[in-house]
Amino acid sequence: MTYSTLLVHLDGGRPNAALLDVAATLADRHGASVIGIAACQPVQIGACDGYLGGEYAVIERDIVADELARAETEFHAHERLAGHVLEWRSIPTLINIVHVVAENARSADLVITSAGPGYADLSTHADTGELILRAGRPVLVVPDGAATASFRTVMVAWTDTRECRRAVSDALPILHAADRVIIVAVAIDALDARAPLEDVAAWLARQSVDVDKIVVRMKGTSIDTLASIANDVDADLVVAGAYGHSRIREWAFGGVTRDLLLRDRRCTLLSH
Repeated sequence: MTYSTLLVHLDGGRPNAALLDVAATLADRHGASVIGIAACQPVQIGACDGYLGGEYAVIERDIVADELARAETEFHAHERLAGHVLEWRSIPTLINIVHVVAENARSADLVITSAGPGYADLSTHADTGELILRAGRPVLVVPDGAATASFRTVMVAWTDTRECRRAVSDALPILHAADRVIIVAVAIDALDARAPLEDVAAWLARQSVDVDKIVVRMKGTSIDTLASIANDVDADLVVAGAYGHSRIREWAFGGVTRDLLLRDRRCTLLSH
């Protein structure tokens, strides 16, 4: 089992070096083809009388073209990706960027995107939480700083939900290649969490993935507990289910969680 095609979403408004490094490493490991995509919206400019001169449209058209061209150049200039490139897609658009990227996810097994800073420009960057909801594919979120894509130690943040079951299945190619896989369940009652954990561990064993199992009582919030364990086991990837718009932001993009789970060295694979 492997990923045959990766879709890499570049932000035309800023550098994408960490994102491309991760994509290249995964493409090498899985022998995958890579589709690069960038989309850009013109800035919506309003006027009191509702009229804007044609020169504004020309300026915005040129800005969009420049940002898309910058992303395309960066994509094709990445030496380690060269042997894997399938195609490049530059898409100027008037609709939300996340809709464009999600639609193009039909072409790939895995979408790779950056977390983006809190002030990410949504005229060039797909809102990551919305993308996870809409893509219909697993989404690998790469933090802004330098990140490893070795994924030698993978931590599965287990909850017995549809989304988490989907995430574990989506992550199988990565789990097969890992040196160590740890499934962690955070529970108020540890005894109640053991049976589901044993079931998923047994299923993974039948997929030729050996796992370590950890059941812990919640200390503080579940996010705090999971982040502490991820640090203790030195996980370089966290796999988790995404539960809905507000819960995605809680898991991956809300203040404390961004600091703890999406550190400058750790990626997160999320499925909905």
